[in-house]
Amino acid sequence: MALTELVPLPGGTFRMGSDAHYPEEAPQHERVVAPFAIERHPVTNAQFAEFVAATGYVTTAERPLDPVEFADVPEAERAPGSLVFTPTEGPVDLRDWRQWWRWVPGADWRHPFGPDSGIDGRADHPVVHVAFADATAYAEWAGRRLPTEAEWEFAARGGLDGAEFAWGDERTPDGVVMANTWQGSFPYRNTGWGGTSPVGAFPPNGFGLVDLIGNVWEWTSDPFTPRHVPPGAASVDRGERADLLTGTAPSRALHVTKGGSHLCAPEYCRRYRPAARSSQAEDSSTTHLGFRCAADPA
Repeated sequence: MALTELVPLPGGTFRMGSDAHYPEEAPQHERVVAPFAIERHPVTNAQFAEFVAATGYVTTAERPLDPVEFADVPEAERAPGSLVFTPTEGPVDLRDWRQWWRWVPGADWRHPFGPDSGIDGRADHPVVHVAFADATAYAEWAGRRLPTEAEWEFAARGGLDGAEFAWGDERTPDGVVMANTWQGSFPYRNTGWGGTSPVGAFPPNGFGLVDLIGNVWEWTSDPFTPRHVPPGAASVDRGERADLLTGTAPSRALHVTKGGSHLCAPEYCRRYRPAARSSQAEDSSTTHLGFRCAADPA
């Protein structure tokens, strides 16, 4: 198996979260992480293809919607598919994410923009359209696991405890773009990559890890809560959770995703920071959602 290199990290105490940005990142608190290892870069299309070839695995996006769970969805709309980002023709109301996201039948990890697209020339790009169960299945096949949210954030900080970004406190030090995030005017003009980039196209952090910020959001193993629950603090009732996209109580289990993506823009989504976090339903799959694996010490 051509698995990603695991980078051993010593663990330790760090400041997790932030009190200066989105409410779900608060409160900032000290968190202790035991030694662990994490993959140097997100799982790529080539690596996921090897997993599928070895196991015959069929991803969530390649399966029709469950007629029992989605009884209110017309049969014609239960076909396999996924959410695809589609740039608008010009400025739009940024409060309505439905203007640039659309459900595309036939969109999946092999066909990221729909049935007529493919991944030729993208072997070293992060795999996308991967739901939580898909990421977990790959990790089990690889003899690994998904990282916890605390492990992921510790890794992303690269030893810069409390820094705003994974590389310091300036978003673009000396004008240098440090991660694959939206460059231009969202959601209609992107002067950057305009999508995913090959893993390692941007500089590594202090731990030698790449693409923890930008490129694709990454699954963690932790369930989502609307704010951090520091160790020893009262837990948050799962019923209080809310979907950050819709503001409504979720009907399906939510997990934490980290790192932001190539769609994060200063005017819309400032989640290109280690402290940032978002919620995703377990069966979510999109053109900007991937993962990397972790492992316990040997």
